[in-house]
Amino acid sequence: MLIKEKKIWTPDNSYLLEYHARIETGEIIVGRELWQELNNLREDLLNDAYIYNTDDALLRMDFMEHCVRLTKSPFYNKPMVLMLWQKAFIEAVYSFKMSDTTLRRFKKVLFLIARKNTKSETCSALGLTEFFLGNAGSDIVCSSNDDNQASLIYDAIDTMRMLIDPEDLDTKRNQRYILNKVNNSKIFKLSDRTRNKEGRNIDVAFLDESHEMKDNIIAKSVEQSQSLKDEPLFINLTTEGFVVDGYLDDELKKARKIIAGEDDGIMAERTLPWLYTQDSEQEVWHNRASWVKSNPTLGIVKKWSYLDEQIDLAKSSKGDRIFVLCKDFNIKQNSAQSWLNLEDYDYKAVYDLEEFRGCICLGAVDLSETTDLTCAKVLLMKPEDSTKYVHTMYFIPESKLDNSDDRNAGAKYHEWASAGLLTITEGNDIDLSKVADWFYSLYKDYNIKLWKCGYDQKFAKDFLNRMEFYGWSKASGEMVMILQNALTLSNAIKLLEADLTHRLVNFNDNEVDKWCLKNACLKVDNLGQCLIIKSEPSRRIDGAVCKAILYEMYRQNRTEWRQMIGGV
Repeated sequence: MLIKEKKIWTPDNSYLLEYHARIETGEIIVGRELWQELNNLREDLLNDAYIYNTDDALLRMDFMEHCVRLTKSPFYNKPMVLMLWQKAFIEAVYSFKMSDTTLRRFKKVLFLIARKNTKSETCSALGLTEFFLGNAGSDIVCSSNDDNQASLIYDAIDTMRMLIDPEDLDTKRNQRYILNKVNNSKIFKLSDRTRNKEGRNIDVAFLDESHEMKDNIIAKSVEQSQSLKDEPLFINLTTEGFVVDGYLDDELKKARKIIAGEDDGIMAERTLPWLYTQDSEQEVWHNRASWVKSNPTLGIVKKWSYLDEQIDLAKSSKGDRIFVLCKDFNIKQNSAQSWLNLEDYDYKAVYDLEEFRGCICLGAVDLSETTDLTCAKVLLMKPEDSTKYVHTMYFIPESKLDNSDDRNAGAKYHEWASAGLLTITEGNDIDLSKVADWFYSLYKDYNIKLWKCGYDQKFAKDFLNRMEFYGWSKASGEMVMILQNALTLSNAIKLLEADLTHRLVNFNDNEVDKWCLKNACLKVDNLGQCLIIKSEPSRRIDGAVCKAILYEMYRQNRTEWRQMIGGV
């Protein structure tokens, strides 16, 4: 029963205040945003607009610790033991009541926490708890932008259910939902693949990984479906992401205004922001102890050694750095950022192609017909030398020479052609047979033998026909298709970056290469995989992409090739 009399709450009878007190003494470290929100909540305990009663929270915690079993290795089928931060969070969500109605205060929760900190497991357990202890006939929804992501919490809840009710005596799962036979509550999935997103009557909703959402379509449909409920609950649980100006960015702006006391609207009062964030990027690099600000389970669930390894990777790879800062420390990163610093590629290193007369090489092409540059490269190495020597030729149709957009972006096509770095072809498109001629010219003029050559299938027909004329064919394994996607090229891009930063790539001070590398941005996906993209349409990156393809050829064939050239 709710009590309207004010109770004296202390760290001895409130997990929320215990959490606050242990932070205040320095025993627990959190970021400024969460600390400010905890101060706000402590002040709200004295606000006559609210009643604070922990009964609902304690009931749920008791169920979670005595009934729920964990679903992930290495804790599978072990009882859930709630950490203090989890108890404080659950208490805050369920204990604040509106004095005038005695209904739960918070309708909406924004729960931001770095990956591998039991985010999904915590919310799955809460979902199962509502399934058993919530209102009879409740609809509980596990939602996300992506169907597979929505399935993570849904399937975790189902696994927890089966560990409680293995014979399906009181519950069951069918193709559409999970059913509680006793109270007729149901758990559904909702994603971008779900038809008829409207029309549901949702009591409790979990929106997982909202950082992937460009718009609020799914979130809005959930909120509208809760409009008839007295005590709806919508928990948005997520890490930071790469989508710029997406749904999460908007929600975080609102949350930060609430924390700062800059929004006193109705929804601000009914929204609980709970943000595990760093106070700066610099502290990530210079203060190891600060990592717990975004990782409250560090040393309990998430391992210090894992983060040490991730930070080490991040120091040597731009792609890893973007991903780690975003996913492991909740520091917002654009999905596409400038790839290299000037010093990573603008260094003096030259060689004479004559040094490689009679050598065996690997090749790569980035083909185009009209708009972009076409680029062809070969990779050469010397025995007992870790330096990669790259020889390059670019191709451009005559009609593109004076493209104003390219000139404004820094292209110097006439100058590069005069320097022998660029071949101009007649007409409006590139005769790709000329690219094959270039590879043959290396054999004819320097006896440099092409062993294998990587290519993307786009525009490749004429090029492949001409290469086969010279004796290099797909059938014999000399021509190798390399798809230009993150799955294929990510590791090659990271290796190329490492070699460039350590000055192990001698590309003969090629000015066109430098321009392409300058223009290159790195796009990182949610799996940490990288792809080179343009910063602007007129900024050509063909030389950078071709280098990545060349490095993928090296990755695939390095052992055999190094043996062929006498290397280790």
